[in-house]
Amino acid sequence: MTEFPVRVAARRDEAEGVFSLELASVAGAALPGWTPGAHIDVAVGASGVRQYSLCGDPAQSSHWRIAVLHEPSGRGGSHYLHSTALPGTVLRVSMPRNNFELVDCGRYVFVAGGIGITPILPMVAAADAAGASWSLYYGGRTRAHMAFADDLANRYPAAKLLPQNEHGLLPLAEILAGHRDAAVYCCGPEPLLAAVEAEGARQGLAVHLERFVPKPREFAPNEAFEVRLASSGATFRVGVNQSIADVLERAGISIVTSCREGTCGTCETAVRAGDIDHRDSLLTAEERARGDTMMLCVSRARSDVLVLDL
Repeated sequence: MTEFPVRVAARRDEAEGVFSLELASVAGAALPGWTPGAHIDVAVGASGVRQYSLCGDPAQSSHWRIAVLHEPSGRGGSHYLHSTALPGTVLRVSMPRNNFELVDCGRYVFVAGGIGITPILPMVAAADAAGASWSLYYGGRTRAHMAFADDLANRYPAAKLLPQNEHGLLPLAEILAGHRDAAVYCCGPEPLLAAVEAEGARQGLAVHLERFVPKPREFAPNEAFEVRLASSGATFRVGVNQSIADVLERAGISIVTSCREGTCGTCETAVRAGDIDHRDSLLTAEERARGDTMMLCVSRARSDVLVLDL
């Protein structure tokens, strides 16, 4: 990723196992602008890079805010930040990127689970400021595990805070019923995302999801294929145990990547010709059907050759 330094200006515990970081420019300048739904990549030492949603106020250019769920048994990224991201620490981050943009709509339904509340917070604020009709349903293991719950309750008394130990699982069929004219936004753990996706499809709703881990799916066994660069005609063989990004990078071709899992959209590349085997967790069904773009870090080819707009 293209990185630049920011300073941890403040750190605060937001819930059990969740802490927030306020990030400021090292030079004291204004930070780049962003819109609700945006996230940044954060370098996390030997664990690589992780994506975190911006959950503060887009109008506040002096600071960004992210929230981190500390998972000691996870892949190491959150533990790195938990241990090292103290006030004054300098972190390397990317420019904001938005794959979860808030569409213009007069009515919204927001569904959040656990740390998935982070991209939803600025969306609720934007919808409320625009005078749109909106509802928020926020679930978590217990109230103590729900970050920003008190702030939400104080600012938006109509928001539904439904900890699982008090209310059970979120009643999705009831939540989504009667909202055919609404834009539905959901972020949270995979079981919640899958359930909202399925219920939204059953009810014919426009559902927008954000995943930070790959969607569980099974794929056919890998086959070797070739990629051709439209600009030069250069052709490269992609083996069964290689990704397109790996092959092109080893050939000295600049490919910008981040997550390497098909969730962040950094390596999205236009495709001129060929049949794509989409393996990302980001593109919509309509975007996949068009067959004109792909994520080079995970997706492959069903045809013998793919021609990339590179």
